[in-house]
Amino acid sequence: MDRASLPVVSVVVVNYRGAEDTITCVRGLAEVDYPAELLQVIVVDNEQHDTARLKAELPGVKIVPSAGNLGFAGGCNLGVEYATGDVLAFLNNDARADRNWIKAAVRVFHAEPSVGAVASKVLDWDGRKIDFVDGGLTWFGMGYKRHVGEVDDGSHDAPRDVLFGTGSALFVRTALYRGLGGFDERFFMFYEDVDLGWRLNLRGWRVRYEPASLTFHRHHASMSTIDHSRELYLLERNALATLYKNFSDETLARVLPAALALVVRRATARGDIDATQLEITRRPADVSADAAPVAVPRQSLAGFLAIDQFVEMMPALAESRRIEQAERRMSDTDLVPLMRKALEPAYDIGRYIVAHDILVEALGIDEVFGKPRKILVITGDAISERMAGPAIRAWHMADVLSGEHTVRLITTNPLCDPPDSPFVVEGVKQKQLPENVAWADVIVLQGHALEMAHELKQPGSTKIVVCDIYDPMHLELLEQGKDDSDEKRAADLKSVTRVLTNQLERGDFFLCASERQRHFWLGHLAALGRLTPTLYDNDPTTTSLLGIVPFGLSGKPPQRTGPAIKGVVPGVLDSDKVVIWAGGVYSWFDPLSLIRAMDHLRQRQPSAKLYFLGMKHPNPEVPDMDIAGQTRSLAASLGLTGENVFFNDGWVPYTDRQNWLLDASCGVTTHYEHVETTFAFRTRVLDYLWAGLPIVTTSGDSFADLVEREGLGVVVPPEDPVALADALEKVLYDEEFAASCRERIAVVRERFTWETALAPLAEFCRNPRPAADRLPSNGLLVRAPQLSAADKVKRDLRLVREYLDAGGPSELAKRATGRLRKIARGGKHG
Repeated sequence: MDRASLPVVSVVVVNYRGAEDTITCVRGLAEVDYPAELLQVIVVDNEQHDTARLKAELPGVKIVPSAGNLGFAGGCNLGVEYATGDVLAFLNNDARADRNWIKAAVRVFHAEPSVGAVASKVLDWDGRKIDFVDGGLTWFGMGYKRHVGEVDDGSHDAPRDVLFGTGSALFVRTALYRGLGGFDERFFMFYEDVDLGWRLNLRGWRVRYEPASLTFHRHHASMSTIDHSRELYLLERNALATLYKNFSDETLARVLPAALALVVRRATARGDIDATQLEITRRPADVSADAAPVAVPRQSLAGFLAIDQFVEMMPALAESRRIEQAERRMSDTDLVPLMRKALEPAYDIGRYIVAHDILVEALGIDEVFGKPRKILVITGDAISERMAGPAIRAWHMADVLSGEHTVRLITTNPLCDPPDSPFVVEGVKQKQLPENVAWADVIVLQGHALEMAHELKQPGSTKIVVCDIYDPMHLELLEQGKDDSDEKRAADLKSVTRVLTNQLERGDFFLCASERQRHFWLGHLAALGRLTPTLYDNDPTTTSLLGIVPFGLSGKPPQRTGPAIKGVVPGVLDSDKVVIWAGGVYSWFDPLSLIRAMDHLRQRQPSAKLYFLGMKHPNPEVPDMDIAGQTRSLAASLGLTGENVFFNDGWVPYTDRQNWLLDASCGVTTHYEHVETTFAFRTRVLDYLWAGLPIVTTSGDSFADLVEREGLGVVVPPEDPVALADALEKVLYDEEFAASCRERIAVVRERFTWETALAPLAEFCRNPRPAADRLPSNGLLVRAPQLSAADKVKRDLRLVREYLDAGGPSELAKRATGRLRKIARGGKHG
């Protein structure tokens, strides 16, 4: 970002009986990478405990004293009254900011005008465990931090929209914050950030979680003096106030009675109070016993007092509700995905869960929020520590979708030994597919899975099916089968093409890997009659039918966990320049030109070394291809094996591959000029982007276009070892050029994180629907006009001529027989 475009940022810190924490927090802001003249720091001293010391210790900081305890909400609002910045930043006094905390948030505001607030990533003080990466909201109003207390493993390092950000580290556009009236001071503390984020979303503003905007929080250090029952009281009361203000009339009518009942059940469950303990009887002689006092634990009393106070607040809350409902631009349904798992009970107390389930069913709560969708992801690839492209893709689909849905990943491959996962992973036999299909609301499949799940191909099947056609298998087969007989090649090609055609005829939504592929598959869909007037009139862009979902990469930069190539592989020194070939060696690639290029390059750069990462596919059902043997033979004949060319005979574990990539100086992929190249999507190139490796690639595929357009490396002509050797030398030994490539790669790779790549699939699964041309015909859909009797005769005569021209009397007889059979089955004609 240009310095001139940076806004003034006003940081508001509320001092709550913790001058030491506050002073440490504010002094730490001096280490943040942001111009000092564009940074205003405001400290609100709650109850004036430390005003004199704060002024003495923090020169240049605006100290705002408050005679009374305004709580977090009121304290922040008081600080905002003195703010001069275009952006507000709220920071807990027991937090410390990362160097990039402000710039990362400001960058989001610049790039995305619809973002009203930026939620920072918050870790514990040591940076090990999560304090905030995402927010959730239950249907009864309880806002909570999802994943709190989990070890930060980098799996939450992709930006995403959230319902709210934690007030401990939050950025908001100043004008917007003031227009909303800021935090609701009636909340005092707890859920004021939930309420603010909910109101922003209702009005159409997005709250964006940005993991690069990082802080560290000493969790609840400022609230150590609060009695726990007081905390429960505020949590219960504020949850009721939040849902009362922000739910629509229809939702509130269903939810509020149940929410009140749950407050009571939580209160009794906390105190282990049961109605039978009161020993109530109606006999007059026992009146005195009925009147005896009953001890109620403070934690239970908190819930009852919360309801009592909520009633007192309702007149004032009603006016706030009127304002929010008048200003809303988004429906409750629109925001349900941001609530994440709204129907979760949230408390693991037996009697409470029973009451929760009773209320959900009796009052039809699930009709408002929807039960979690059940999504089945099917692959035919091996799932283990060593996974290839199809399994990796299916795995990440399941992972991303599991954040909002109940997901089951199954493989029909005999090899299923999965790593730990937050979703169910199972290996199944074909006979087990029907029960899995019956369980699911949405099925996402790839490869040959549809051929095995016969029930999905039946005409009456109403299951929603997503077909992942990122791999044009029939085009690969043209190259892969070149050594087979013509008869076998023709039969195999016909079979694979039929597999893909069945998917294209059945699917409700399709995923391809690139814009080139999208054009290719649109042609196939059009030829099959899937681009109907109904579809077109509802969606002229056809994005509701076919979405671009490229292969993805982790949002977390690679972290070395051990040695891999340099100093480990005999013949590769720490000072060598390693060229890595990630992935397998298949018939559609051209490793032979690469071997010859290394023979040229070693004459002038003997420290250049080529390493093939995987020669044996992890899926035992994938046979070795002849090109692998040719590659080894050529390297050996040129005297390169063990000197400048090295082979890994196995397959690197997926979760360890970064160690090999980080030992490399560039990544390479070479292929021939043919139709497979035109529509291919080389997933290995994403690993190069992930590791920040300059790329050398053959021209002709979509990634070559990207490399050339974005300056990520060098693109060379096909089958040109000399040009390839020159390109490798440039990226390996021209440090200035390599540095410029790495700089551009750092920008481009953000487009390919899994959460970004899978956004079309995630969006479809939030509102899955049958494809428009698969809906039963009704008056709302486009329909062809009815033919008159004369038109039908003309049509039939035209068909007779076409059949005679196509195949003579035999073709006409075959067509007529087919028509008679259709009539006999009750099919429509005419």
